[in-house]
Amino acid sequence: MLPQGELDSDKELDCFKAELSEADFKAFSDFIYNQYGIKMPPIKRIMLQGRLLKRIRELNLKSYTEYKNYFFSKEGQEKEIYNFLNVVTTNKTDFFREPVHFDFLRDTVLPEFISKQSGSSFKVWSAGCSSGEEPYTISILLNEFKLNNPTFSFNILGSDISNRVLTNASKGVYAENKVALLPIDIKKRYFLKSKDRLNPTVRVRPELQKNLALKHVNLMNKSYDVNEKFNVIFCRNVLIYFDRETQESVINKLSQHLLPGGYFFIGHSESLSGMNVPLEHIRPTIFRKK
Repeated sequence: MLPQGELDSDKELDCFKAELSEADFKAFSDFIYNQYGIKMPPIKRIMLQGRLLKRIRELNLKSYTEYKNYFFSKEGQEKEIYNFLNVVTTNKTDFFREPVHFDFLRDTVLPEFISKQSGSSFKVWSAGCSSGEEPYTISILLNEFKLNNPTFSFNILGSDISNRVLTNASKGVYAENKVALLPIDIKKRYFLKSKDRLNPTVRVRPELQKNLALKHVNLMNKSYDVNEKFNVIFCRNVLIYFDRETQESVINKLSQHLLPGGYFFIGHSESLSGMNVPLEHIRPTIFRKK
Protein backbone atom coordinates (compact mmCIF):
# COMPACT_ATOMS: atom_id res chain seq x y z
CA MET A 1 0.00 0.00 0.00
CA LEU A 2 1.55 3.32 -1.01
CA PRO A 3 0.08 6.84 -0.84
CA GLN A 4 1.01 8.39 -4.14
CA GLY A 5 -0.70 9.74 -7.24
CA GLU A 6 -1.33 12.60 -9.56
CA LEU A 7 -4.07 15.10 -10.28
CA ASP A 8 -6.87 13.66 -12.38
CA SER A 9 -6.34 16.69 -14.61
CA ASP A 10 -5.21 20.26 -14.19
CA LYS A 11 -8.28 21.41 -16.11
CA GLU A 12 -10.57 19.66 -13.64
CA LEU A 13 -8.97 21.51 -10.75
CA ASP A 14 -9.18 24.86 -12.55
CA CYS A 15 -12.94 24.36 -12.96
CA PHE A 16 -13.30 23.62 -9.28
CA LYS A 17 -11.80 27.00 -8.37
CA ALA A 18 -10.52 25.81 -5.00
CA GLU A 19 -7.44 24.39 -3.40
CA LEU A 20 -6.50 22.40 -0.34
CA SER A 21 -5.12 24.88 2.19
CA GLU A 22 -2.02 24.12 4.21
CA ALA A 23 -4.13 24.02 7.39
CA ASP A 24 -6.63 21.55 5.92
CA PHE A 25 -3.81 19.44 4.49
CA LYS A 26 -2.15 19.32 7.91
CA ALA A 27 -5.40 18.16 9.51
CA PHE A 28 -5.65 15.27 7.02
CA SER A 29 -1.95 14.39 7.10
CA ASP A 30 -1.89 14.37 10.93
CA PHE A 31 -4.93 12.10 10.95
CA ILE A 32 -3.41 9.70 8.40
CA TYR A 33 -0.17 9.50 10.36
CA ASN A 34 -1.74 9.16 13.81
CA GLN A 35 -4.28 6.54 12.74
CA TYR A 36 -2.42 4.61 10.05
CA GLY A 37 1.25 5.49 10.38
CA ILE A 38 1.48 6.75 6.80
CA LYS A 39 3.77 9.72 6.28
CA MET A 40 2.32 12.48 4.12
CA PRO A 41 4.82 15.36 3.95
CA PRO A 42 3.91 18.81 2.58
CA ILE A 43 5.15 17.83 -0.87
CA LYS A 44 2.09 15.52 -1.09
CA ARG A 45 -0.43 18.35 -0.67
CA ILE A 46 -1.13 18.74 -4.41
CA MET A 47 -1.45 14.96 -4.73
CA LEU A 48 -4.03 14.82 -1.94
CA GLN A 49 -5.84 17.82 -3.41
CA GLY A 50 -6.27 15.96 -6.69
CA ARG A 51 -7.23 12.72 -5.02
CA LEU A 52 -10.01 14.28 -2.92
CA LEU A 53 -11.54 16.26 -5.78
CA LYS A 54 -13.68 13.42 -7.15
CA ARG A 55 -14.94 12.52 -3.67
CA ILE A 56 -15.90 16.15 -2.94
CA ARG A 57 -17.93 16.30 -6.14
CA GLU A 58 -19.64 12.99 -5.37
CA LEU A 59 -20.77 14.45 -2.06
CA ASN A 60 -21.88 17.72 -3.73
CA LEU A 61 -19.63 19.76 -1.47
CA LYS A 62 -18.23 23.15 -2.40
CA SER A 63 -14.72 23.17 -0.95
CA TYR A 64 -11.97 21.16 0.68
CA THR A 65 -12.71 22.85 3.99
CA GLU A 66 -16.34 21.76 3.76
CA TYR A 67 -15.15 18.20 3.11
CA LYS A 68 -12.73 18.41 6.05
CA ASN A 69 -15.51 19.58 8.38
CA TYR A 70 -17.73 16.74 7.20
CA PHE A 71 -14.95 14.16 7.47
CA PHE A 72 -14.11 15.07 11.06
CA SER A 73 -17.76 15.16 12.13
CA LYS A 74 -19.29 12.17 13.90
CA GLU A 75 -21.30 11.29 10.80
CA GLY A 76 -18.25 11.64 8.57
CA GLN A 77 -16.10 9.38 10.73
CA GLU A 78 -18.79 6.71 10.61
CA LYS A 79 -19.58 6.94 6.89
CA GLU A 80 -16.58 8.43 5.12
CA ILE A 81 -13.48 6.82 6.60
CA TYR A 82 -13.21 3.93 4.15
CA ASN A 83 -13.97 6.14 1.16
CA PHE A 84 -11.23 8.47 2.36
CA LEU A 85 -8.72 5.61 2.72
CA ASN A 86 -9.57 4.30 -0.73
CA VAL A 87 -9.06 7.76 -2.19
CA VAL A 88 -5.69 8.53 -0.60
CA THR A 89 -4.04 5.12 -1.01
CA THR A 90 -2.85 3.51 -4.21
CA ASN A 91 -1.80 -0.11 -4.40
CA LYS A 92 0.75 -1.25 -6.94
CA THR A 93 1.80 -4.87 -7.11
CA ASP A 94 2.42 -7.67 -9.59
CA PHE A 95 2.47 -11.43 -9.76
CA PHE A 96 5.85 -12.85 -8.67
CA ARG A 97 7.15 -9.38 -7.79
CA GLU A 98 10.70 -9.58 -6.36
CA PRO A 99 11.01 -13.24 -7.41
CA VAL A 100 14.04 -14.00 -5.22
CA HIS A 101 11.65 -14.35 -2.27
CA PHE A 102 9.54 -16.93 -4.05
CA ASP A 103 12.66 -18.82 -5.14
CA PHE A 104 13.80 -18.92 -1.51
CA LEU A 105 10.36 -20.03 -0.36
CA ARG A 106 10.29 -22.86 -2.92
CA ASP A 107 13.92 -23.99 -2.66
CA THR A 108 14.67 -23.50 1.06
CA VAL A 109 11.65 -22.86 3.26
CA LEU A 110 9.28 -25.53 1.91
CA PRO A 111 11.82 -28.40 1.80
CA GLU A 112 12.86 -27.44 5.34
CA PHE A 113 9.22 -27.57 6.47
CA ILE A 114 8.58 -30.94 4.81
CA SER A 115 11.74 -32.44 6.29
CA LYS A 116 10.38 -31.89 9.78
CA GLN A 117 7.30 -34.01 8.98
CA SER A 118 5.28 -32.11 11.57
CA GLY A 119 1.93 -32.90 10.02
CA SER A 120 0.80 -29.30 10.57
CA SER A 121 -0.51 -26.92 7.95
CA PHE A 122 1.98 -24.47 6.42
CA LYS A 123 0.75 -20.92 7.08
CA VAL A 124 1.66 -17.70 5.29
CA TRP A 125 0.54 -14.12 5.99
CA SER A 126 0.69 -11.54 3.21
CA ALA A 127 0.47 -8.28 5.20
CA GLY A 128 -0.38 -5.37 2.93
CA CYS A 129 -1.63 -7.71 0.21
CA SER A 130 -3.14 -4.94 -1.94
CA SER A 131 -5.30 -6.25 -4.81
CA GLY A 132 -4.23 -9.84 -4.29
CA GLU A 133 -1.36 -10.52 -6.66
CA GLU A 134 1.02 -11.42 -3.81
CA PRO A 135 -1.21 -13.93 -1.97
CA TYR A 136 -2.28 -15.50 -5.27
CA THR A 137 1.38 -15.82 -6.24
CA ILE A 138 2.00 -17.56 -2.92
CA SER A 139 -0.99 -19.80 -3.60
CA ILE A 140 0.36 -20.73 -7.04
CA LEU A 141 3.73 -21.63 -5.56
CA LEU A 142 2.23 -23.71 -2.73
CA ASN A 143 -0.18 -25.48 -5.09
CA GLU A 144 2.75 -26.30 -7.36
CA PHE A 145 4.66 -27.69 -4.39
CA LYS A 146 1.65 -29.78 -3.40
CA LEU A 147 1.63 -31.47 -6.82
CA ASN A 148 4.79 -33.35 -5.79
CA ASN A 149 3.93 -33.50 -2.08
CA PRO A 150 0.29 -34.69 -1.86
CA THR A 151 0.16 -34.67 1.95
CA PHE A 152 1.23 -31.01 2.11
CA SER A 153 -1.47 -28.61 3.33
CA PHE A 154 -1.42 -24.85 3.64
CA ASN A 155 -3.38 -21.73 4.51
CA ILE A 156 -2.79 -18.15 3.41
CA LEU A 157 -3.98 -14.91 5.00
CA GLY A 158 -4.00 -11.73 2.95
CA SER A 159 -4.62 -8.47 4.78
CA ASP A 160 -4.79 -4.80 3.89
CA ILE A 161 -6.08 -1.53 5.27
CA SER A 162 -8.18 -0.80 2.16
CA ASN A 163 -11.56 -2.49 1.77
CA ARG A 164 -11.54 -1.52 -1.90
CA VAL A 165 -8.45 -3.54 -2.74
CA LEU A 166 -9.61 -6.44 -0.57
CA THR A 167 -12.83 -6.53 -2.60
CA ASN A 168 -10.80 -6.57 -5.80
CA ALA A 169 -8.61 -9.33 -4.40
CA SER A 170 -11.63 -11.43 -3.49
CA LYS A 171 -12.86 -11.23 -7.09
CA GLY A 172 -9.51 -12.43 -8.43
CA VAL A 173 -9.99 -10.73 -11.81
CA TYR A 174 -7.04 -9.00 -13.49
CA ALA A 175 -6.13 -7.45 -16.81
CA GLU A 176 -4.73 -10.16 -19.06
CA ASN A 177 -1.43 -8.33 -19.46
CA LYS A 178 -0.84 -8.83 -15.71
CA VAL A 179 -0.04 -12.49 -16.38
CA ALA A 180 1.62 -12.05 -19.77
CA LEU A 181 5.08 -12.98 -18.49
CA LEU A 182 4.01 -16.04 -16.50
CA PRO A 183 4.90 -19.48 -17.92
CA ILE A 184 2.22 -20.87 -20.22
CA ASP A 185 1.64 -23.96 -18.06
CA ILE A 186 1.05 -21.76 -14.99
CA LYS A 187 -1.42 -19.59 -16.87
CA LYS A 188 -3.33 -22.62 -18.14
CA ARG A 189 -3.39 -24.28 -14.73
CA TYR A 190 -4.43 -21.31 -12.60
CA PHE A 191 -6.17 -18.68 -14.74
CA LEU A 192 -9.32 -18.52 -16.86
CA LYS A 193 -9.46 -16.17 -19.85
CA SER A 194 -12.47 -13.94 -20.37
CA LYS A 195 -14.38 -14.19 -23.62
CA ASP A 196 -14.43 -10.41 -23.98
CA ARG A 197 -11.51 -9.71 -26.30
CA LEU A 198 -12.16 -5.96 -26.23
CA ASN A 199 -11.45 -5.94 -22.50
CA PRO A 200 -9.28 -9.04 -22.00
CA THR A 201 -9.12 -10.22 -18.39
CA VAL A 202 -8.23 -13.36 -16.50
CA ARG A 203 -9.84 -14.83 -13.40
CA VAL A 204 -7.97 -16.98 -10.90
CA ARG A 205 -9.22 -20.56 -10.75
CA PRO A 206 -11.04 -21.63 -7.57
CA GLU A 207 -8.08 -23.71 -6.33
CA LEU A 208 -6.08 -20.50 -5.78
CA GLN A 209 -8.82 -19.17 -3.48
CA LYS A 210 -9.55 -22.43 -1.69
CA ASN A 211 -7.01 -21.94 1.10
CA LEU A 212 -6.88 -18.13 1.03
CA ALA A 213 -8.63 -15.82 3.50
CA LEU A 214 -8.73 -12.02 3.17
CA LYS A 215 -9.04 -9.71 6.17
CA HIS A 216 -9.02 -5.99 6.95
CA VAL A 217 -6.07 -5.23 9.24
CA ASN A 218 -4.67 -1.85 10.25
CA LEU A 219 -0.99 -2.38 11.04
CA MET A 220 -1.11 0.66 13.32
CA ASN A 221 -3.48 -1.05 15.77
CA LYS A 222 -2.00 -1.96 19.16
CA SER A 223 -2.62 -5.61 18.39
CA TYR A 224 -3.93 -7.56 15.42
CA ASP A 225 -7.12 -9.57 15.35
CA VAL A 226 -5.27 -12.54 13.93
CA ASN A 227 -5.19 -15.76 15.95
CA GLU A 228 -2.82 -17.89 13.87
CA LYS A 229 0.93 -18.30 14.11
CA PHE A 230 2.64 -18.30 10.73
CA ASN A 231 5.60 -20.04 9.16
CA VAL A 232 6.19 -17.09 6.83
CA ILE A 233 5.15 -13.44 6.84
CA PHE A 234 5.46 -11.22 3.78
CA CYS A 235 5.44 -7.50 4.60
CA ARG A 236 6.96 -5.98 1.49
CA ASN A 237 6.96 -2.38 0.28
CA VAL A 238 4.71 -1.30 3.14
CA LEU A 239 7.26 -0.28 5.77
CA ILE A 240 8.86 2.41 3.58
CA TYR A 241 5.83 4.65 4.14
CA PHE A 242 6.23 4.58 7.94
CA ASP A 243 8.80 6.43 10.00
CA ARG A 244 11.52 4.41 11.74
CA GLU A 245 9.77 4.18 15.09
CA THR A 246 6.55 2.97 13.48
CA GLN A 247 8.43 0.45 11.33
CA GLU A 248 10.01 -1.12 14.40
CA SER A 249 6.68 -1.24 16.22
CA VAL A 250 4.90 -2.88 13.27
CA ILE A 251 7.64 -5.48 12.79
CA ASN A 252 7.58 -6.41 16.47
CA LYS A 253 3.81 -6.81 16.41
CA LEU A 254 3.92 -8.91 13.25
CA SER A 255 6.72 -11.02 14.73
CA GLN A 256 4.42 -12.00 17.58
CA HIS A 257 2.45 -13.94 14.95
CA LEU A 258 5.54 -15.65 13.51
CA LEU A 259 6.54 -19.11 14.71
CA PRO A 260 10.07 -19.55 16.11
CA GLY A 261 12.31 -20.20 13.13
CA GLY A 262 9.72 -18.68 10.82
CA TYR A 263 10.72 -16.41 7.95
CA PHE A 264 10.01 -12.71 7.43
CA PHE A 265 10.29 -11.04 4.00
CA ILE A 266 10.57 -7.28 3.43
CA GLY A 267 10.85 -5.25 0.21
CA HIS A 268 14.20 -4.62 -1.48
CA SER A 269 13.98 -0.90 -0.74
CA GLU A 270 13.46 -1.56 2.98
CA SER A 271 15.88 -2.25 5.84
CA LEU A 272 15.75 -3.49 9.43
CA SER A 273 19.26 -2.28 10.19
CA GLY A 274 19.65 -1.07 13.78
CA MET A 275 16.15 -2.11 14.83
CA ASN A 276 15.41 -3.94 18.07
CA VAL A 277 13.37 -6.80 16.57
CA PRO A 278 13.44 -10.59 17.21
CA LEU A 279 14.66 -11.37 13.71
CA GLU A 280 18.06 -12.49 12.44
CA HIS A 281 19.35 -11.61 9.00
CA ILE A 282 19.56 -14.59 6.62
CA ARG A 283 19.91 -12.96 3.22
CA PRO A 284 19.17 -9.47 1.87
CA THR A 285 15.52 -8.72 2.77
CA ILE A 286 15.06 -12.21 4.29
CA PHE A 287 14.97 -12.75 8.05
CA ARG A 288 14.25 -15.57 10.50
CA LYS A 289 12.65 -15.35 13.91
CA LYS A 290 15.16 -16.11 16.69
